[in-house]
Amino acid sequence: MSDRSFDTVVIGAGVMGCSIAHALAAGGRRVRVVERGPAAGSGSTSASSAVIRFNYSTWTGVAGAWESRHAWADWSGHLGGHDEAGQARFSRTGGLLLDSPGQDRATVHELCDRAGVPYEDWDAATIRERLPVLDTGRHCPPKAITDEAFFDEPTGDLSGCWTPDCGFVDDPQLAAHNLMAAAVRHGAAFRFRTTVTGITAHDRVTGVGLADGTRLSAPVVVNAAGPHSGAVNQLAGVGDDFAVTTRPLRQEVHEVRAPDGYGRGGRRLLVADPDLGTYVRTTPSGGLVVGGTEPRCDPPHWLDDPDDCPPQPTRAVYDAQFHRAARRIPTLTVPHTPRGVAGVYDVSDDWIPIYDKTALPGYYVAIGTSGNQFKNAPVVGLFLTAIIDACESGRDHDTEPVQLTLPRTGLAVDLAHYSRRRRINRDSSFSVMG
Repeated sequence: MSDRSFDTVVIGAGVMGCSIAHALAAGGRRVRVVERGPAAGSGSTSASSAVIRFNYSTWTGVAGAWESRHAWADWSGHLGGHDEAGQARFSRTGGLLLDSPGQDRATVHELCDRAGVPYEDWDAATIRERLPVLDTGRHCPPKAITDEAFFDEPTGDLSGCWTPDCGFVDDPQLAAHNLMAAAVRHGAAFRFRTTVTGITAHDRVTGVGLADGTRLSAPVVVNAAGPHSGAVNQLAGVGDDFAVTTRPLRQEVHEVRAPDGYGRGGRRLLVADPDLGTYVRTTPSGGLVVGGTEPRCDPPHWLDDPDDCPPQPTRAVYDAQFHRAARRIPTLTVPHTPRGVAGVYDVSDDWIPIYDKTALPGYYVAIGTSGNQFKNAPVVGLFLTAIIDACESGRDHDTEPVQLTLPRTGLAVDLAHYSRRRRINRDSSFSVMG
């Protein structure tokens, strides 16, 4: 079929692919986005808990999340207009990170001080006063609900770190659509239900081949294919020089009615609880979302095929997450019937993403976003645009890493932090907490 020419092809129209398309198109590139699903954000993005927080273990993680929070709070300004489908909204709830062994709170505080992120240390008495729904008992390490010790009495009280500017985005899939609409306003084109079957290259990438026989010519291709990113990299023949790898992981998020006094019409709630291995947040409709933080007692559900992921929640994961949450929120009622969604994370070895060039000139990756990068979607487009512009102008990002000053906060970040060649970050939580 006919050959179509663009400056850039982005593979994947999740929130990351749409952010990249928006930033590249706003910078003047002719962008085509191809997505195997039916709509923007219809894959992993649609299953996101969309939590906005800043407690990362690295400078670039904190700085990027803090910059992104400013964009979420001024979402229409970031997009440069409105989407006829509606606008995703950031709900500022404040967030509490409870203690757990191995948590380096001093480092997080130092990074927050450097970035200008407000926070408060709360002791157990303050937690009970400010968030009386919570029990402050210490239970760590998290245990399987089949463990006889699961219902043991707590061994003390927890303290925590409160960050008043945390919150969540009410509709993650709509956020992806908003970014798509903004990209379209700058001339980007999107094609859905389209599978990439080949990456063409000579001395550098020259385009992509599609399942229907169409070939899209482009000197720049960006892999933002989420859980399918590994298969796309195989098509491009890259990966031999990656020191950090990625693979798909099945995850579940569940929802119940929020306890009295919280949720719709009441106080909002966002708590990260590595002491029990869960996190919770209220929803605009009066529900409570419950997810897991990958405690060691729960074996990870790795997938050989990211399409082998039944969308229904399982009884085992549902019971584990809600019984843990009920230990922290004693008034929580756990329904008999699971309600929630299952999705697939594209997880890197250290749960930190790879935003980088590759050994194939013109072929770039935004992969391994690991479930914790939704919050950073507004800056991911800036990151990839800075890397692409530098490399396409002759700079070697491997030997002379791109430095970027973030436009809203003025914070400077070194994008070598996300290099495919980096050493695995042993200070990572190796979980969705990053």
